[in-house]
Amino acid sequence: MSDHILLIEQHGDWKPHFPDYPVVLAADYLTHPDYSAGNSRLRVINLCRGHRYLSVGYYCSLLAEARQHKVVPSVRTLQDLSRKSIYSLDTENIDRKVARVLGRKRSGLEPTAFEMTVFFGQCAPKEMQEIAQQLFSIFPTPLFKVEFRLVGQWRIEAIKPLALNSLDTEQEEAFFIALDAYLKRPWRRPRGARAYKYDLAILQNPDEDLPPSNRAALNHFVRLGRAAGLEVDLIDRRDFGRLAEYDALFIRETTRIDHHTYRFARKADSEGMVVIDDPDSILKCTNKVYLAERLSANKVPTPRTRVLRRENLLTAEEDIGYPVVLKIPDGSFSRGVFKAENRSELEDIGRRLFKESDLILAQEFVYTEFDWRIGILNKRPLYACQYLMSRKHWQIVNHQAKGSLRQGGSRTMAVADVPPAVIKTAVKAANLIGDGLYGVDLKQTDRGMMVIEVNDNPSLEAGVEDAMLKDDLYRRILEDFVRRLDLTRKR
Repeated sequence: MSDHILLIEQHGDWKPHFPDYPVVLAADYLTHPDYSAGNSRLRVINLCRGHRYLSVGYYCSLLAEARQHKVVPSVRTLQDLSRKSIYSLDTENIDRKVARVLGRKRSGLEPTAFEMTVFFGQCAPKEMQEIAQQLFSIFPTPLFKVEFRLVGQWRIEAIKPLALNSLDTEQEEAFFIALDAYLKRPWRRPRGARAYKYDLAILQNPDEDLPPSNRAALNHFVRLGRAAGLEVDLIDRRDFGRLAEYDALFIRETTRIDHHTYRFARKADSEGMVVIDDPDSILKCTNKVYLAERLSANKVPTPRTRVLRRENLLTAEEDIGYPVVLKIPDGSFSRGVFKAENRSELEDIGRRLFKESDLILAQEFVYTEFDWRIGILNKRPLYACQYLMSRKHWQIVNHQAKGSLRQGGSRTMAVADVPPAVIKTAVKAANLIGDGLYGVDLKQTDRGMMVIEVNDNPSLEAGVEDAMLKDDLYRRILEDFVRRLDLTRKR
């Protein structure tokens, strides 16, 4: 296999006169076992027509990361480019350079708008080359268009990914020259900035139905933070503009990609702050398709799982059988999870879920009276709970209950009293994501341990997860923030 491949969405996207590169259809990359074998040296250039959230192009980048392939654009880049509120944070300094370059006096009619295309950091106007390279270093994506507008002074108005099939002949030639130069360069990962202070912001939402931390737990963090040398403030979504005043961010609101929680994480990370949940963990954990691929590639036991597209929905029936659990990729707290007992229900649920995502997940139904939840911090077990199924229901949280949602009970125990296989499996699964704070959900069955999912934003509630450790649960998390801040200061 080549050390790099180019992904296209349709055969016609690669024209007959194009150069001879290893080109792969997106559908083949998503489903063919040759590409999930774990070749970490493979470089993937994602040239799909669209990269919107949960599209085929999005999933190509997502599964490339799960397979540890070196992909451009990354999921993080796609998400950042989808929201001006995010990418404008990273282009403030570049805007000043744009104002200097485009603000030079010219003879004749003065334009108020300007566009340029960027191919792997290369652009046609020589005076804009430095700006193009800086934009590509922040948003590594193969081809994109930058729109500039004169509003008082010149600034970046929009950054939009381009599709290969939209290029004219002259642009095609420039693209392949830039692609050839890019493939000759070594792969490098961006480095972050440094943090300097010890103030911790906790993002929370007092109006959330199922918050990851109740008010009593948040108060414990505030009280014990001061003893650990941290000034702890509770903030909400209105405090986005103040975020840079802090040194660390702890997200205690349910995270989603298309949501202000991800924007907070992204902003904190770009400022060099210590942040839990970090944006990469949010991207990886909130999408069950990514998790399924990552766990499978590393031989972590799970229920039988299949990634489905519209055209292969019935493979769930053939490969898994009934009942089968269908999941929207980015659900949380049992939301977006449905059980089909027969083909009619499978088709009905699938039809609804495919309106939201090009891929969904089918998983073997494995009933147990409770799920294990093992909290992992910095690659070590922190707490252990058993979450019981909601009464007369097959999930921990019953969102279909009349009147209001219902939850099952819980049992908390010392980590030392948990069967070693549970802890070992949980740690292995969490370590595939990072070194942050995770909650690993597992089922203990006659066939052994099975990981259901890894949560980037696990519950920390007073009276539940702290039942064994008491104040020490909060103290350990706060001390880990201090440790991380100390490490960043030494760099």
